[in-house]
Amino acid sequence: MNLKNKVVIVTGATSGIGEACALVFGKAGCKVIITGRSQVKLDNTLDLLRKAGIDAFGIIADAGSELDNKNIAETAIKHFGRIDILINNAGISMRALFEDIDMEVFRKVMDTNFWGTVYATKYCLPQILKNKGSIVGVSSINGYRGTPARTAYTASKYAMNGFFESLRTEVMKRGVHVLVACPGFTASNIRNNALTADGSVQGESPREEEKMMTSEEVAQEIFQATIKRKRDIVLTRQGKLAVFLNKWMPGIMDGIVYNHMAKEKDSPFK
Repeated sequence: MNLKNKVVIVTGATSGIGEACALVFGKAGCKVIITGRSQVKLDNTLDLLRKAGIDAFGIIADAGSELDNKNIAETAIKHFGRIDILINNAGISMRALFEDIDMEVFRKVMDTNFWGTVYATKYCLPQILKNKGSIVGVSSINGYRGTPARTAYTASKYAMNGFFESLRTEVMKRGVHVLVACPGFTASNIRNNALTADGSVQGESPREEEKMMTSEEVAQEIFQATIKRKRDIVLTRQGKLAVFLNKWMPGIMDGIVYNHMAKEKDSPFK
């Protein structure tokens, strides 16, 4: 698959997996459109991309806004004339027991992770159908196995996986590729920016980030899976094991997952 001059949109691309995807696809010859909520962070990432010789353009957007997502698609067409690949990466996490969480926090996570994906896909789909392109959903192992104190995040990722499975089947005879990428624990800002029960930002990751897969490694896996037009990928040995065990021994996995998450720093189970 030749990506030269293909136009790729990466949502939530001012850090982590999104920024890494923008670099990887851009270096392969794609023209890149990135989105984010902060103009400063957007400008910093654009500077990084352009220094790498990538033709890049940025759009301020809130992933949970339908109007913003419609504007992303319209602006991409105005600026580059087409859309070939959409990488739905924008996302937010949370960490709180369901009994404690403010429902506005639950809605915000669903709006960003699930509805943001639906909106972006809806408005980019006509171009992707026309160009027989690719739609990528950056999901999570949580799309296969729920974890305690992550109810909203888990719900959003299960919803993403189901949405893309249905959509993939709708367009399978029309030349469109739909990939669901499920990273395991990845070193990124998502845990630092995770929301707590009252909506405040967690600020510090409860996990050992240095032992995780890097965002750059995840981006390379997504790139290769897009080139090969794979259906789905599950990353890390731990992630693959969790999906396998949850399919065949879900009851046992309940206890394993509880004990594992209870060992986190400042776990809400303590």
